[in-house]
Amino acid sequence: MTPFIERRRKLLQQIGNDGIAILFAAPEQRRSNDTTFPFRQDSYFHYLTGFPETESVLVLDGAAQTATLYCRDKDPLRETWDGFRYGPEAAHEAFGLDAAYSISRWHEDLEKLLLNKSRLYALWGVYPEQDRLLMQAWSKVRQYAGQRIQLNTYAPDSLGDVSEILDAMRLVKDGHELALLEEAGEISAKAHIRAMQKTRPGVSELQIEAELLHEFMRHGARFPAYNSIVASGKNACCLHYVENKDVLNDGDLLLIDAGAEYQGYAGDISRTFPVNGKFNPAQKDLYEVVLAANEAAIAAVKPGADWRDLHQMTLRILVQGMVDFKLLQGTVDGNIESLAYQRYYMHGLGHWVGLDVHDVGGRWQNGEPILLQPGMCTTIEPGIYVNAADDIPEAFHNIGIRIEDNVYVTETGGKVYTASVPKSVAGIEEIMRG
Repeated sequence: MTPFIERRRKLLQQIGNDGIAILFAAPEQRRSNDTTFPFRQDSYFHYLTGFPETESVLVLDGAAQTATLYCRDKDPLRETWDGFRYGPEAAHEAFGLDAAYSISRWHEDLEKLLLNKSRLYALWGVYPEQDRLLMQAWSKVRQYAGQRIQLNTYAPDSLGDVSEILDAMRLVKDGHELALLEEAGEISAKAHIRAMQKTRPGVSELQIEAELLHEFMRHGARFPAYNSIVASGKNACCLHYVENKDVLNDGDLLLIDAGAEYQGYAGDISRTFPVNGKFNPAQKDLYEVVLAANEAAIAAVKPGADWRDLHQMTLRILVQGMVDFKLLQGTVDGNIESLAYQRYYMHGLGHWVGLDVHDVGGRWQNGEPILLQPGMCTTIEPGIYVNAADDIPEAFHNIGIRIEDNVYVTETGGKVYTASVPKSVAGIEEIMRG
């Protein structure tokens, strides 16, 4: 539990001796009648505790510099139906906490915990029901403290968003996280290779999704990190197509955007390849443009790099290809200035990846761009999407291409930890022949 203990220690230092931070585990989500969706822990809560259960609260007391967990009691009957519960005693020992108590006493303790703290930190807006609980307790404590000024009792006089601190912490991954991300990336890569091997005309997108899930689970990843995109032909021109319901047709491309979630951490890979195993000339032409953009951006990843520079560099490569193949008229600069390129490329170069597939952290801080530094993990995913239209050469109709890798910044450059799944034309065609 050393990484989790160290993260809590860092957060306690930042909330100060007169602050208190309260975080809630994710609630179970109803699926139908009396069934629920598979439980997935809140990412912030997992980041600080590793504790896998719902109905739990973490309290970080700045004055005492302690971390306390409130969780469900052991309950043999409920465990017979629903599975193992740690209970406070076992949780205290297993998760390196200073104390752990029954969730049944949480409401009773809350007001006491807020006394003589000057600032209350929480994940405001994430769980509205819990926000109301905290605000009600805060209001009562303020009234109580106001009546007992002579006893030097006081209540928090301000609220803080703990995500502002945690997002900055989560932006730079520690060694424990990097190892899990690499494993998530490797499992995801294996699944993409399997998908290439199983793809052929006449099978369905849904069958290929099943092959992805098979490989995820076979390697210990119980769930995908997000809804898998298995988009053939014109479906690939819809960025978040997840119906996965059509049959694969000879001559079409298949775009797959899928990643495994391993111990909470997300893989996120996109590959595009021909259903019949062989790129036709138009498909190959556009594919090579996107691949050049992908590889150029990866080569530019290094400490101190400005994400805006990477985006602009790859944008010029993509727009040059659009002009070369008559998708756009005029100059590269003119098409970038007019935003005409957004007809075929309407998203950014990539996003942070970690506990959330679109991870927290942002690209800006205090009005300045966040420069890359060791431990940051990002996707690199340029694309071109061409819907059928009268003013577009027919050879390019309904071609959607995205090539996405996961990269983390090292001391000297960037490490692509999803590189084991091929992305060159020759490499893809060889896998599909095999």
